[in-house]
Amino acid sequence: MPSNYERMIQLATDVFAVKEDPEQLDVDETVIEKLHTLHPATLSEYNEGDGPATWILLIPTTTDIMNRFLSREITEQQLLDLTPPGIPYTALYLCSALVLEEYRKRGIAQRLTLDAIAAVRKDNPIEALFVWPFSAGGDALAKKVADLTGLPLLSRSK
Repeated sequence: MPSNYERMIQLATDVFAVKEDPEQLDVDETVIEKLHTLHPATLSEYNEGDGPATWILLIPTTTDIMNRFLSREITEQQLLDLTPPGIPYTALYLCSALVLEEYRKRGIAQRLTLDAIAAVRKDNPIEALFVWPFSAGGDALAKKVADLTGLPLLSRSK
């Protein structure tokens, strides 16, 4: 039986198919390092000891970069590349939420996302959330999180 980590990698491949879509961010060690320079809460994981069961990825950025992404002027990778570290961020990209099937419907992704948003908001004047929905579940999570945080949610069309 594959490990939780292997199953999470397969889930990411199945949902996002980043190798076939150059518009998407292909998360690797370089991307993870860049995310950590933006804010420590950009990556969250739920793990009961058997490996990850949930991964959350957020990208804080500026309103200008958010608008360029939403209008399809730039890709996800460019959004990350153009976001400088160490500045006040006004927008937060709800990039991805992955949950193994047996852990779904427990509120884990919602809790991790809300905690990460709260941590980013302690240090930044976040004014809006934005999303590029890939699944009904991801879209529903983004809308719920926006409602609970009181922040407007903007969406990029597929």
